[in-house]
Amino acid sequence: MELELKDVCLSAGDHLQLKGTVLHHADRFQIDLGSSADDLALHFNPRFHDDQDGAVLVCNSKSDGCWGDERREIHNPLKRGEEVKIVLKLTGDMFKVELPGGQEMQFPNRNGADFISYVRVRGDLKLSSFKISQ
Repeated sequence: MELELKDVCLSAGDHLQLKGTVLHHADRFQIDLGSSADDLALHFNPRFHDDQDGAVLVCNSKSDGCWGDERREIHNPLKRGEEVKIVLKLTGDMFKVELPGGQEMQFPNRNGADFISYVRVRGDLKLSSFKISQ
């Protein structure tokens, strides 16, 4: 599955809410926010079989095509075959990712993005709802 949106206008205080089902055979999926595929302020990447940590949540940023340092969270509440709701918030200097079960992950706005114009969702997720709100 892949959804790619250009010319989106997300700014501080806005929320991006996604609902869907993690596929039964899922390896990983990703939600990217930035200005282009080569400039990502947030790369949110749940992995269900990581050689290092097993099921893990990975966040990163990309600037001019170069990845930054990964931030890994080894408690991944997302499960294969389950419905999920994920809310991503840009607060200015930080991204907050709200996950099922009340878990929240924070990731710094390393690129200092004032707004997000590019959104991509792809991988082993069957998307059922996509909503941008303030």
